[in-house]
Amino acid sequence: MKYISTRGDRTPRGFSEILLEGLAPDGGLYLPTHYPTVDSATLARWRGLPYAELAFEILSLYIDDVPAADLKRLVSSTYTEQVYGTKEITPLKQLEDGLYLEALSNGPTLAFKDMAMQLLGALFEYELGRRGQTLNILGATSGDTGSAAEYAMRGKRGVKVFMLSPHGRMSPFQQAQMFSLQDPNIHNLAVEGVFDDCQDIVKAVSNDLEFKRRWKIGTVNSINWARLLAQVVYYFAGYFQATKTNDERVSFAVPSGNFGNICAGHVARMMGLPIRRLVLATNENNVLDEFFRTGTYRVRGGAETYETSSPSMDISKASNFERFVFDLLGRDAARTRQLFHDEIGAKGSFTLAPAEFARIADYGFVSGSSTHADRLATIRDTAQRCGVVVDTHTADGLKVAREHREAGTPMIVLETALPAKFSATIVEALGREPDRPAALVGIEQLPKRFKVMPVDVQAVKDYIANNG
Repeated sequence: MKYISTRGDRTPRGFSEILLEGLAPDGGLYLPTHYPTVDSATLARWRGLPYAELAFEILSLYIDDVPAADLKRLVSSTYTEQVYGTKEITPLKQLEDGLYLEALSNGPTLAFKDMAMQLLGALFEYELGRRGQTLNILGATSGDTGSAAEYAMRGKRGVKVFMLSPHGRMSPFQQAQMFSLQDPNIHNLAVEGVFDDCQDIVKAVSNDLEFKRRWKIGTVNSINWARLLAQVVYYFAGYFQATKTNDERVSFAVPSGNFGNICAGHVARMMGLPIRRLVLATNENNVLDEFFRTGTYRVRGGAETYETSSPSMDISKASNFERFVFDLLGRDAARTRQLFHDEIGAKGSFTLAPAEFARIADYGFVSGSSTHADRLATIRDTAQRCGVVVDTHTADGLKVAREHREAGTPMIVLETALPAKFSATIVEALGREPDRPAALVGIEQLPKRFKVMPVDVQAVKDYIANNG
């Protein structure tokens, strides 16, 4: 299996080569040259496999330059009951008839990002050891990616992490998870802007090929294909738990800001997983919902990016979105580059041609958005009727999922975090603090280590050069 760029660089690269990179040299995102298709016989063989074995089967279709025995060992040591608390790893919970919650937040940082990041940490350490190299990981987080990456990389040989986050825009719990880490290979940079500013800095550094190569810059954001690939697995796992035969179809509802989580669902659907609909849910920052309703993708600036009670989705520039549009356009790299480089660069937006927009229906996407009032109502309703407390982002997914339910088609909502990470809104909705694991009680009071930075690419480069 080889990988190419969404913007036209056709140089075929192996998985191990793109694992340690972020953007392609031409500024595009890596995708496989094709999606392996899974037939009914393969689905039948995979049904009932333990999660780690299922992950190995799926990853093996995309990774052929890591010996199978090594890949199997890495996957088996990542997806364990000890780390995730259940042998199913991503157990399904029925909320009501035909409506399910897939638990993705039982890892070390209580967010779905652990599902991919724990594997990414193992892959990085393995590949760097194989090459005798080191890596400086540069990432941006709106709340959960950062802690998941740092917990996955802390203590890893040959790896340093430089994580950018929007100063003062994460929940106290999210800040504490990251800033309380004292590991010398972890560097937290709090940027005086919004998440999109952090993401722009990461892309600017990644696009400086000389600096990137000199300082061996890699990324753990969802622009990294390996992370998105790991997320494909739980779509298959959820499908098998919600169905009895491979003749059935299901829909998935996914809270979405950066389009990485739901892009993994797109990949699973392209592989042949019987997905009826991919239901995209946004918060008040509804850039993606607007696109799927109108065909116009309009990036917002920091002043137009709302600070909400589902802060991990306070994103107005979806860095993974280009992968889907590349497929939507029939993998026309020139047209993709025109939209994402030329038109967004010139005017901050693009609008698909009517024929291009019409193709979206073929990919199963529908969308909706949720407000703070919707969030509170959904949290209350789910607690009262189902006896389950959900976090604010999962509430956004549930609200939009209910708008798109179809009789006879199971709807699986992807849980994105545990409610303990957003206690202020849970208290507002339910009048009580959410439960949290004993090991994380009082985390907000731990000493914190971070550096406040301006929105300045050069300042971040200088910090990496002095500490990398």
